[in-house]
Amino acid sequence: MNEKPKTLRMIRWMPIAILAGLWFLPGCDTDTREISPATLTSNVPEEHAKGEAAFNRYCTACHGKAAAGTDHGPSFINRIYEPNHHGDPSFFLAPRRGVRAHHWNFGDMPKIKGVSDDDLKQIVGYIRWLQRQAGIQ
Repeated sequence: MNEKPKTLRMIRWMPIAILAGLWFLPGCDTDTREISPATLTSNVPEEHAKGEAAFNRYCTACHGKAAAGTDHGPSFINRIYEPNHHGDPSFFLAPRRGVRAHHWNFGDMPKIKGVSDDDLKQIVGYIRWLQRQAGIQ
């Protein structure tokens, strides 16, 4: 007779325990913590120097130095932009077509004039290097 009330109490608290456990699980859509870019602005390898220069020319005004973000555009040093969620093709298409706001509150991204395919290849390599330095794989 004492077992039934104890079981009912456990069942009643189970959804709360499950939700509490889920709170601590990382996920692409819920883990949007930005990682500090302070250490990313120095020691860029030679292989990414062209990408850094192209990024600074075409992207820094909105996405900030070392892709840290500004009040005009999001940081790419963010788990939302990891390769499994935003693959390299998305970084090639965005400057070509522009992007409607979907992960941010900065408004739509316009098309970027003058950026070449080689520039984009170098920029994507640089962004992925920055992300790896921040622990985003």
